[in-house]
Amino acid sequence: MNTSERLRITEIFYSLQGEARTVGCPTVFVRLTGCPLRCQYCDTAYAFTGGEWQTLDEILNQVAHYQPQYVTVTGGEPLAQPRCMALLKQLCDVGYQVSLETSGAIDISAVDKRVSKVVDVKTPASQEMQRNLYSNFEHLTPHDQIKFVLCDRADFDWAKTILIEYELTKRCEVLFSPSHQQLPLQDLADWILADRLPVRMQVQLHKFIWGDMPGK
Repeated sequence: MNTSERLRITEIFYSLQGEARTVGCPTVFVRLTGCPLRCQYCDTAYAFTGGEWQTLDEILNQVAHYQPQYVTVTGGEPLAQPRCMALLKQLCDVGYQVSLETSGAIDISAVDKRVSKVVDVKTPASQEMQRNLYSNFEHLTPHDQIKFVLCDRADFDWAKTILIEYELTKRCEVLFSPSHQQLPLQDLADWILADRLPVRMQVQLHKFIWGDMPGK
């Protein structure tokens, strides 16, 4: 099989969705290998390298084994592999509710419109703010979400500026998430309430259940 017809996969697993709109829902995760970013808080550095080449049929067969309603394609940065687009389309064609977790550093304009995109905006403390592709905001729809992972008060204030400048809440739902064990939950909650921000605070549910265990 030609490499162009395959994807490098770190893991495929069944767990509860820990973030975003379907948090708490049983979900199959397809984690693609590779990422061009190096965020200082990254919790999936094991997906930067390695993995195994699998055909689209092999991936779809593994997903089908779990008989899921929801499928999340994640990484690493899944869009770093061009064949990710074909995988997203085929997952939608089968009838799954599909979400894509992406860093916001790669063009999302060609992503299948049926996919719910969860697009990160990298803050100053992530150490990858310069990688933000702000033109991606033009391709967001109401069933997509934007996510800010915040490490401190400076990140929060910066995120507010971006929120207002790009009128993000008019485009889709906006998530403010505290970087796990870096920003106290109560601090972020108090800041959101004090500033009356129309955003959803979220925590990484899976971290509270299983910690940093791979495959969960």
